[in-house]
Amino acid sequence: MTEKNFLWGGAVSAAQCEGAWNEGGKGESVMDHYTGGGKRRVIDNPDENDFLPSHRGVDFYHRFREDIEMLAKAGIKAFRMSIAWSRIFPRGDETEPNEEGLAFYDDVIDCLRSHGIEPILTISHYELPWVLSKDYGGWQNRQLIEFFVRFARSLFIRYKEKVKYFMTFNEINSMTDKFGAYINGGMILDDEQNSDSLRMQALHHMLVASAAAVKLGREINRDFSFGCMLIYVPFYPATSDPVDVLAADEMQKFSTYIAGDVHVFGRYPEWVAPMLAKKGVKLGITTDDEKILADGRVDFVSFSYYMSSCISAAAPEQKAEGNIVTGIPNPYLKKSEWGWQIDPVGLRIALHRLFERYHLPLFISENGFGAKDVMSDDGKIHDFYRIEYLSAHIKQMLEAMNEGVDVFGYTMWAPIDLVSASGGEYSKRYGLLYVDCDNEGNGSMKRIPKDSYYWFADVIRSGGKSLMHKCDGDVCPLDRE
Repeated sequence: MTEKNFLWGGAVSAAQCEGAWNEGGKGESVMDHYTGGGKRRVIDNPDENDFLPSHRGVDFYHRFREDIEMLAKAGIKAFRMSIAWSRIFPRGDETEPNEEGLAFYDDVIDCLRSHGIEPILTISHYELPWVLSKDYGGWQNRQLIEFFVRFARSLFIRYKEKVKYFMTFNEINSMTDKFGAYINGGMILDDEQNSDSLRMQALHHMLVASAAAVKLGREINRDFSFGCMLIYVPFYPATSDPVDVLAADEMQKFSTYIAGDVHVFGRYPEWVAPMLAKKGVKLGITTDDEKILADGRVDFVSFSYYMSSCISAAAPEQKAEGNIVTGIPNPYLKKSEWGWQIDPVGLRIALHRLFERYHLPLFISENGFGAKDVMSDDGKIHDFYRIEYLSAHIKQMLEAMNEGVDVFGYTMWAPIDLVSASGGEYSKRYGLLYVDCDNEGNGSMKRIPKDSYYWFADVIRSGGKSLMHKCDGDVCPLDRE
């Protein structure tokens, strides 16, 4: 990978940025029934008093040309985006796609390409059509495999000359945690119903759907490149006690490697059945499922990275404050305002672990810092803390590349402020571009470049060399052929 070919960019999701929830023939998604303001809950029949942030997002639907132009001026080379399933199939179970929805993404992709930006499509990113959730029960229902493959087919055929890179499901392994049941699996469950058995069977259906889509995509265009997308949290033992080491290892396998291994190897490893049996889980896997998984292996592994976590055998289900993943606080790390532990070296560890396990090219599809940005008296946003976070993580990525890890792209989350997934907040900002919108969705939606916007433009312009002090003889890995 050379500096010229490395995919520097940003990542967003349709449900968090587009808005226009009922325009262009779009149907409702699970996010259109998910309240915001920091404490999310599912509302079956919302009324005008319920604040549903996905309804407005940050108005990317109407402002994408302006946004893409601003990102192009920063030198962005790649834009990872998702397709809103309910914009293409409003219910999710139709046989024919919504032409108006496809035409919208035609315009977005054409705009990206006209600015020299590589579009990278996530087929499903936390936005299952509401009908598939409400009437079918979400991904616990095997019928969704057929619906997903039909959805994917429509994208492959429509964009086969315009898009090279596809990811099937965003953070598919979030299904191993209760958090993923609704946001990813579209299953409306109370705490008692939200069991490992139900979520793991739903995950299995998603893995089969992913493999079936990959197989189909290759038949449509051999030049497509397919990746899985994992949330990667390095789990460290809380102490050197062997029981903590074992607990951390088992957590990593359960939360990450089940999904990753099936995507890459096309089958469940031998250790999965005994591990799931301990949790009272027995998957319903058919012979056809096994063949589909074997035929639909991915070409690359992509992942999001935000934090690491510590595991204690004495507190296996504990979560540090603010975290959406299991783990106790790490005394050696600082944390963000939302309690997410800041660990740049953890990204380097993640890169080594994934490359050593899978021997496939890696793509960092999300990495970013959520904070309450404040506009200063000079009308600017001096987000030095975001620059520090991103700089430290990108340096660790470059170090890993110098150490032999094959990384072909980095899309930070997110180039534009948007609605946070975990809390439905506008105040938890990630963007290089500030969006004038408060936590209740009020504001002009005006875009204002932050200090990090200009800093990231310099990083891209220099091919990462602006961050390098001394790295393998002052040689940036992207200089190498």
